Amino acid sequence: MHPNVERVAAALRAHGATGEIVELPDSARTAQAAADQLGCEVGAIANSLVFDADGTPLLVMTSGAHRVDTGKVALLVGAEKVRRATPEFVRAATGQTIGGVAPVGHPAPIRTLVDVWLDKYDEVWAAGGLAHTVFPTSYAELLKITGGDPAEVG
Repeated sequence: MHPNVERVAAALRAHGATGEIVELPDSARTAQAAADQLGCEVGAIANSLVFDADGTPLLVMTSGAHRVDTGKVALLVGAEKVRRATPEFVRAATGQTIGGVAPVGHPAPIRTLVDVWLDKYDEVWAAGGLAHTVFPTSYAELLKITGGDPAEVG
């Protein structure tokens, strides 16, 4: 098992999460690619998007059916500016690469917002540390394991 996946699996166990990480047949760097492989609605994919909020990492767990409104998110977190993080910034903050960023398993806790839209689904899927790994969870469990705040981010 890849070290990133091991860290995510250990974090999931530590938080009492119920889902197991599964490997997809192909890379799922987009919500649509993951949904196609899982046979679910794109909205049930919990995208892990890392932003640079005034130099501090911010993880936004958003429904695959949404685009994040960075202006709205800046107001929610009290930042002057929130922008998409560079691949280097993402790797430094999470230890993972864009397309496979999990909601947990990072070197240090990251402030997290969780899209309330995800609560519409009984089961949501989040990345497992690599672009071809995912795990099933629920909105409530996602809030618990990330310590995130529910938010309207789209």
